[in-house]
Amino acid sequence: MLANTDYHLRGITTQDNERTYPAGQAQTSRLPLLSLAAQPEHGSSSSKSTDIMSQTLTLYPVTAFTFTTKEAQPEEDPSVAARLQRLQNNYEDLGMRRTVEAVLMVHEHGHPHVLMLQIANAFFKLPGDYLKPGEDEVEGIKARLDERLGPVESDPNSFGPNGEGRNKDDGDWEIQDCLAQWWRPNFETFMYPYAPPHVTKPKECKKLFLVTLPPTKVLAVPKNMKLLAVPLFELYDNSQRYGPQLAAIPHLLSRYNFIYSD
Repeated sequence: MLANTDYHLRGITTQDNERTYPAGQAQTSRLPLLSLAAQPEHGSSSSKSTDIMSQTLTLYPVTAFTFTTKEAQPEEDPSVAARLQRLQNNYEDLGMRRTVEAVLMVHEHGHPHVLMLQIANAFFKLPGDYLKPGEDEVEGIKARLDERLGPVESDPNSFGPNGEGRNKDDGDWEIQDCLAQWWRPNFETFMYPYAPPHVTKPKECKKLFLVTLPPTKVLAVPKNMKLLAVPLFELYDNSQRYGPQLAAIPHLLSRYNFIYSD
């Protein structure tokens, strides 16, 4: 079942990071100055504003989905050190690892929530996994979602009480957008939202895909995990608990307008 969330709205304070200068002292920018000669003159056609269509996402309430359980899916590695060692071993044989993870969204009380897996009551992660060599990213993320959250034919308890989820064509995963890329330059825990220029052979590239859910769907959660609906206000500026990748999700989603369906 979907685990209950006890998150409360946190007061968010902002700091004014602008620097003030004494009267008569000019502010000097350290950024390279681009040529101003190419800027359009007032009234020219190139200065006219262009209508940019904002993207809209329809979110369905968390109560519209059926949550079941299935057999446990133990982690491949008992520790972070073991995971990095396996990454290094695989890199020597297969090259850079490609990982895909899904941002699945629902809404509750008119606010967007992201579905996350929690392991051992402490570790949070998005559903997904690494790809096989040559595997297509879109087909790969769909397959990983089926493996992680899809009902299993051999486990009747993973389907809904009335057999929901047995129709494979009903409510497939729809890949909406690639939200971000994270790069691991070395066999370390640090990942960056850009490829460092001095790193010619990154060890891993992780892509976060926005995957839209249909109006209803059966989500089968492995018994050794919890599925949490985490509100965006809980993720925002909370890298201490969720890490920089998950805490950045509200920023990545800020360009979308949400429609909250009943």
